[in-house]
Amino acid sequence: MRDNIYLDLIAVLAPLSLAAVGGATGLYAPFQNDFVEVRHWVTQKEFVDLFAVARLAPGPSSMLAPMIAFQYSGFLAALVAALALYLPSSAAVYGAGLVWERYREKPWRKAVEHGLAPVAAGLVLSGVVSLLRVVDGGPFAWAMVVCAAAVLTLRPKTHPLPLLGAGAAIFLAAHFAGLSV
Repeated sequence: MRDNIYLDLIAVLAPLSLAAVGGATGLYAPFQNDFVEVRHWVTQKEFVDLFAVARLAPGPSSMLAPMIAFQYSGFLAALVAALALYLPSSAAVYGAGLVWERYREKPWRKAVEHGLAPVAAGLVLSGVVSLLRVVDGGPFAWAMVVCAAAVLTLRPKTHPLPLLGAGAAIFLAAHFAGLSV
């Protein structure tokens, strides 16, 4: 018999909601660890498949957690997962926004903004590394990620669509050339 999935979802997702400083990408590693490795709600392959759907579907890519909950236990679990993931962070952001505006001219505000940037980048990087380990893309995939990161570092206003297209073209060319990617 299953434990109380709804309490499990709240216990896992509410704290992660508050830790998602860099957006949903920073949550992929904890999602993979908790839902695949610890709770065994989905397999590695199911996780990657659901991840792909979450990235392609309209809306936030953090819908991965409700999708996993839906696959494991149905609509009510997906609803609880969505609420546990979005309500705490929404309330915190609303409250922080009210306080943030009050201290607009304070010097510490700029310091906090600059200090959170590397935290967000680290969370995003951990999500990317976790996904690369799960899909076992090999050195070719890692090289593609490093190249994309270099482009975005040197030209931060680059739209991601050309990078996605270039990556797809390179992987297709490698595939048709018979290279193992």
